[in-house]
Amino acid sequence: MFFFHLQATGQELYTLNGTISDISSNETLIGVNVIFPEAKTGVVTNDYGYYSIKLPEGNYELQISYIGYQSIRKTINLDSDKKMDFQLTEVSENLEEVLVTSNIEGLNIRKPEMSVNRLSINTIQKLPVVFGEVDVVKSLLLLPGVSNAGEGSSGFNVRGGAVDQNLILLDEATIFNSSHLFGLFSVFNPDAIKDLKLYKGGIPAEYGGRVSSVLDIYQRDGNSKEFKVQGGIGAISSRLLAEGPIVKDKGSFLIGARSSYAHLFLKLTDNENSAYFYDLNTKLSYKLDESNKLLLSGYFGRDVFNISQNFENTYGNAVVNLRWNHIFSDNIFSNLSAIYSDYYYGLNLNFVGFNWDSGIKNLNLKYDFNHYINEDFQLKYGLHNTYYEFNPGEIEPIDEDSGINYFKLSNKYALENAVYISAEHRLNDQFSVEYGLRWSNFFRLGQDEVNQYENDNPVNYDPETDIYSEAEILETNSISRSEILKSYNNFEPRIAISYALNDNESIKASYNRMSQYLHLISNTSSPTPLDVWAPSGEYIKPQLLDQYAIGYFRYFQNRAYSLEVESFYKQIDNRIDYIDGANLIANTAIERVILNGESRAYGVELLLRKNTGKFTGWLAYTLSRSEQRTPGRTAFEPGINNGEWYNSNYDKTHDLSITGSYELNRKWQFNANFIFQTGLATTFPTAQYEFQGITVPVYGERNANRLPEYHRLDLSATLTPQKNKDSKFKSSWNFGIYNVFNRQNAYSISFRENSDTNQNEAVRLSLFGIIPSITYNFKF
Repeated sequence: MFFFHLQATGQELYTLNGTISDISSNETLIGVNVIFPEAKTGVVTNDYGYYSIKLPEGNYELQISYIGYQSIRKTINLDSDKKMDFQLTEVSENLEEVLVTSNIEGLNIRKPEMSVNRLSINTIQKLPVVFGEVDVVKSLLLLPGVSNAGEGSSGFNVRGGAVDQNLILLDEATIFNSSHLFGLFSVFNPDAIKDLKLYKGGIPAEYGGRVSSVLDIYQRDGNSKEFKVQGGIGAISSRLLAEGPIVKDKGSFLIGARSSYAHLFLKLTDNENSAYFYDLNTKLSYKLDESNKLLLSGYFGRDVFNISQNFENTYGNAVVNLRWNHIFSDNIFSNLSAIYSDYYYGLNLNFVGFNWDSGIKNLNLKYDFNHYINEDFQLKYGLHNTYYEFNPGEIEPIDEDSGINYFKLSNKYALENAVYISAEHRLNDQFSVEYGLRWSNFFRLGQDEVNQYENDNPVNYDPETDIYSEAEILETNSISRSEILKSYNNFEPRIAISYALNDNESIKASYNRMSQYLHLISNTSSPTPLDVWAPSGEYIKPQLLDQYAIGYFRYFQNRAYSLEVESFYKQIDNRIDYIDGANLIANTAIERVILNGESRAYGVELLLRKNTGKFTGWLAYTLSRSEQRTPGRTAFEPGINNGEWYNSNYDKTHDLSITGSYELNRKWQFNANFIFQTGLATTFPTAQYEFQGITVPVYGERNANRLPEYHRLDLSATLTPQKNKDSKFKSSWNFGIYNVFNRQNAYSISFRENSDTNQNEAVRLSLFGIIPSITYNFKF
């Protein structure tokens, strides 16, 4: 299908616009293809199911298609501006439903969008996972360019970037910790999710604040036609979601809850320890009229660890978002959002008699516009404003007799603003381009305690010992919050180009400049909830990214197969690093243990997919390097690792994932994953010496060694009873085996002195062997 530029000279242009939704629930659908084959043009619905296109007067055949739904073909007479809403019917037995991307109608070939992956919820729910719990983040790890720091680790790494360099949005609200139980599960309830998209590069100008990726997740609005319930019961956790109309066909509600309960079995054995999580997803949607819609969504989640009532750890996210969708005209759609986000971390230490609290809060006001100029030119523009409050830590005695004094690290405050504009422009039948500019500024505001150092240098270097150390604080001042301690301004241009060779082949390229003003203070490859966020300021500079990518995209055999190959290079300035022996916990002046460095990553990604038939799946392979360097501040300082490049904590040379799904019949479906990865970079001893009868290891250069390579095979089977066919009550059983060959993959290797032989020895820690699982899912 070719998309030729319309010669509309002398012809009146009219606008066709509307929304597209699910016929059974009125749920708006994101990314639906609205195509006019004769005119060789088309458009897709936005994040709220809205579309708009301008065409010359005339009769047109309209085709509307979306994965998992019956297509619509309709002839329309466009002789005036028209508003047409459409509703699609879901196809329950669609074999082509299990796809990585929800758009296979050819628009992606010509659209200037690259380094983007989308997973359907149907795909995610069928993948084999640990403990049988459906997991959004674990599913992303099967895509090229996405990895993590090993089993049981929190977060994810994209194209050699750190966990804190990912912007994670749930209904536009920032999620600061995406994991439950220190990485065993993600915070996202799959039953509540409508759409998710991961940007690894080519990131549009509407996004900012992080330098590695954007994971944009939207919750479902809820069914405005009838009351529905669905859920699942597993060995570790269960979930339940209810939705229904507030006012039929106008308003709806959705509420979903999950909770783990494995800790309850410990109580049966008189074990006083416990570890569990729970979360709540909510959403209210109400259509005021044809041009206005209100949405109120929220998420609340907590993790709780308790050891013999002496140690209790509680942490989690809470977000609320109030949105107003307004249609100004046939071709201008707007969304105004007021968002509150709170990440909390708390410790209750009864055995020493105090509580510890820390966290980060932000209030975000954003106004975004979609402006459909014509069928070849669309604009997006808006402004964002975010206010931050950082609580680095607060100690409060449990009682007066504990002997602990109240102590609080000074709160930090910041304001981040941005304005952006981007255009998607189809130049002709072969060239399409998306270009934009984002301007961001960041104000570090005053606080109660601001430290002053000699020569304005918080880190000392001793050339005699060749050691960095914390500088002495000369004085501490109190600065009003209305004053600005430090400000930064950055222009962030973006451009992506697509050149279509034909209907089935294209070449694309992109460039991103992005700024990140927040930093996660952590010296582990997998962040823990105790790690704290810190804003840029006088001594911590914002991270600045330049990323380049080029790719080749092709469909084969009538789109049954597709191939995506991309190469990327990214350079990040001002990536913080830590001096040897840095103490990060409850540090009143974190600037005294960090140095500003740089990082880089480069590689090639391949994604080969089979999209149709009884057997579907994909092969994802990444060949890459991720490195970091912190040179000395002067020619006489060595910096970190003598100023040389070293492997980052999340560098993996080879990363291979093979995912397959086979539908035997209407009752049985089988799924499998195979994963192979290069072991994580680490530092091993290279020698040892004895001192006063103690054997002391001598460590080599930073991250010069690696853990053993990681690989595993997972299998699952889904049984759908045939009685579901004519019944409103539908159910299925999912049987899974994680790590079929029971491979003891190394999570870490530590070194210690053997108490019997007094010799140093290496100890491998492995988290998971073979794990069978069973989950019962239901819907009515």
